[in-house]
Amino acid sequence: MGTKTVDETGAATKADEHEENATDAPEAKEESQVTDESQVTEGDAAEDAADASDAEDAEDADVVQEDGPSGVGQGAGAVVSAGLGIVSLTGSWVGTVASARQAVLGQLATTSSSDVQTMLEKGYGDAWQATALWGGVFALVALIVGVVVLARPAFGAPGRPQPAWIKSVSWAGVALGVIGLLLAVLKYTDVLLAVPSAG
Repeated sequence: MGTKTVDETGAATKADEHEENATDAPEAKEESQVTDESQVTEGDAAEDAADASDAEDAEDADVVQEDGPSGVGQGAGAVVSAGLGIVSLTGSWVGTVASARQAVLGQLATTSSSDVQTMLEKGYGDAWQATALWGGVFALVALIVGVVVLARPAFGAPGRPQPAWIKSVSWAGVALGVIGLLLAVLKYTDVLLAVPSAG
């Protein structure tokens, strides 16, 4: 009878342990499911936050691109400045027409009785001065446009550097404008290439 009692007690103990394990198993499963669901929820929340952050960054970049200057106007101004500087040195059709017109006026102002020096002054000197005058006008415009382009970033969006090629072309326009303006002044005042004397 003692052995049977022990066996029954042992069986009863084993049965109790089995019941406790069976009772704990669903609770453990529920806890693991809750943990998994919370992890999935946190992962989804992190992904949503990352997507929202990326979307905000993209919107901010679009706003900066729309608000900031594109540089097209500055590039065009730099090219115009350099072009006008070259024209001031090589001449333009405006200067050619003005020179021819002044030569005609000089011929009308002189007569057969006029001395040679007067004919030279009226026929050639005034025409050359008209060419120098228009060359100086083109040089001055080239200089002004180049300076404006170089100074534009100071009045534009802060922190947006000007492209190097725009600076280079603008400085070229400024240099050509200064040279053209200097040569125009020297020619107009007869310091350079003055009308030859008849005597």
